[in-house]
Amino acid sequence: MAGLCSKLVTRPMALASIQARAYSAAAGEVVGFIGLGNMGRGMADNLLAKGHPVLAYDVTPEALAALEARGATAAQGPAQVGAGARRLVTMLPNNAIVETVYRELLECVSAGTFLVDCSTVDPALSKELATEARARGCQFVDAPVSGGINAAAAGTLTFMVGAETPEEFATAEALLSYMGAKITHCGGVGTGGAVKICNNLLLAVSMVGTAEAMNLGIQLGLEPKLLASIMGSATGRCWSVDTYNPCPGVLENVPSSNGYQGGFGTALMTKDLGLAQDAATRTKAATPLGSLAHQIYRVMCNAGYAEKDFSSAFQFLREQK
Repeated sequence: MAGLCSKLVTRPMALASIQARAYSAAAGEVVGFIGLGNMGRGMADNLLAKGHPVLAYDVTPEALAALEARGATAAQGPAQVGAGARRLVTMLPNNAIVETVYRELLECVSAGTFLVDCSTVDPALSKELATEARARGCQFVDAPVSGGINAAAAGTLTFMVGAETPEEFATAEALLSYMGAKITHCGGVGTGGAVKICNNLLLAVSMVGTAEAMNLGIQLGLEPKLLASIMGSATGRCWSVDTYNPCPGVLENVPSSNGYQGGFGTALMTKDLGLAQDAATRTKAATPLGSLAHQIYRVMCNAGYAEKDFSSAFQFLREQK
């Protein structure tokens, strides 16, 4: 891997010119960004729009080309990102991919590099990566996000940050402020992920509950928009009702009104619920509704819903007789 890193640094792609461009930009230095999925692409777009040169990589060529067309520099892999940027953000799907990417990154980063992982992973993995980063003279924080694809595009995400010191949090906050509206220091590394899996456990439960209520109301002859409007101003009000309603046609610009495309996939929600259940087992915390939601989303994955947005729980319940 060391040989790969030395080749990347001297490759005629002119990483030096990227660095020079960074210091002339109002926002500061180049930011490396890995993971341009539904959330990552909006985050990277905001970095570009607010003045940061971005050195990006994604396994999907189309996603990478789209960001390159908006002004980013395309890298050929994580190692090239690690060699060419001193501030890095990762937004990846699961433990295994995060671990693989960081194994490659940490072989190529320079001492002093600041690493921000916005993925939702096991807090234990975040702590392990932070230890390995420190051994290489780098800093690592975990900073999972909440808010969905619309907030990612608008730059209004909520970030839950696990950082070992106030100084490390301040460094993370300065970078994350280009992509989010609320950035909270939750504690040491791993606490950001802990907050996120608790949040997503609640989100999954509330989405299934909202889907059940909407389905029941329709079966009782209620008009969906009317039902959602009343629940949105009554005691059942929640984000799944008034911002991300799972019933098609109730709200515009949400996945349910786009064939459940985009958004946060059922497979990803199932993964996050698995992380929550693993944590509940370790800590002996009772999570009966979380366990049931996990089972429902696992069944949905097996029924062909894995790539649909997790709000497709509504469609899944409509099909049950």
